[in-house]
Amino acid sequence: MTEVWLTALVAAVWGAAAGLLLGRPAHRLAVAPEQPWRAECPDGHPLPGWLGPARCRGCPGPYGSGHVALPVVAAVLCAALAAATGPRPELAVWLLLTPVGVLLAAVDLRVHRLPDVLTLPLAATAAVLLGVAALLPEHAGRWTGALLGAVALAGGFLALHLISPAGMGFGDVKLALAAGAVLGWYGWGAVFLGAFLGFLLGGLHGLALIALRRGGRRTEMPFGPCLLLGTYCALLAAAHAA
Repeated sequence: MTEVWLTALVAAVWGAAAGLLLGRPAHRLAVAPEQPWRAECPDGHPLPGWLGPARCRGCPGPYGSGHVALPVVAAVLCAALAAATGPRPELAVWLLLTPVGVLLAAVDLRVHRLPDVLTLPLAATAAVLLGVAALLPEHAGRWTGALLGAVALAGGFLALHLISPAGMGFGDVKLALAAGAVLGWYGWGAVFLGAFLGFLLGGLHGLALIALRRGGRRTEMPFGPCLLLGTYCALLAAAHAA
């Protein structure tokens, strides 16, 4: 038990440190499609580099929103994953991928966009790192399952996109590649659970908007955060049961 809590504590510190670096990329990537990535803060000061907090030398304080939420969310998610997974090889993969998922959710919430510069490398990185984890002792998943999960979930989302492009964006299809890979590592049950929870959360979000009179049946809303949260919850359950 002491080892589990120590692992969770280290993971929380990692998540908080990584989350502190997400403020700048969240601001730079939160632009509408076809627009160039932001190179300046809201007050027009140039921003050097891509990683860093939501601060610049010319501003008295942090710019934008989420400069506190991002490290807190990343820390909590990483700690919970560490507690559920334990000191197994795949934990390193989850800890490396989680900050990117937090960044994707932040961008999608702001501008309803999942940038290719994040989704495609995330899927490729998940596949490669899980392949490495499968070579190490005491892992609790299957690499072939991860690959099949990625293809299956992305294929299902692609079918939904072709049926209703307005209801399922192509960015969600690309995100499903990474989600399917991490869930498929633990088997088809995790894949189905993650997809179910993602759509359930999306439906609840839509109903909440209608109930609060902030939207209607045709209101466009980001599905990426719902898919990411559903994937995370299913991953927690699968890792704990493995």
